[in-house]
Amino acid sequence: MTEPISSIRNLGPAYEAACAKAGIHTAEELRTLGADQTYARLLRTGMKPHFIGYYVLVMGLQGRPWNDCKGAEKTALRARFDALKADNPASTDSEFERLMNVIGVREA
Repeated sequence: MTEPISSIRNLGPAYEAACAKAGIHTAEELRTLGADQTYARLLRTGMKPHFIGYYVLVMGLQGRPWNDCKGAEKTALRARFDALKADNPASTDSEFERLMNVIGVREA
């Protein structure tokens, strides 16, 4: 039997819908991918990066409340989040800018 993504602590219907858009349909798939690969896929589908959304996912996969992340752990997660954003340039450009890059229009 498969579990829905919303069965993971902290993740509700909106996160489930975002995951479905990224081709992730079950809690098992999400757990197998892990937080970083899942979040990278979400960014590639056009989800706007948001640090809280990332650490909610990390905490949920650990079975912890979303607001349990503090101090050095939160600082380390911020570094991982920033690296994920940097590795997914589409997450920092607007859709218009991304399309202009695709057709070869660049800033002077």
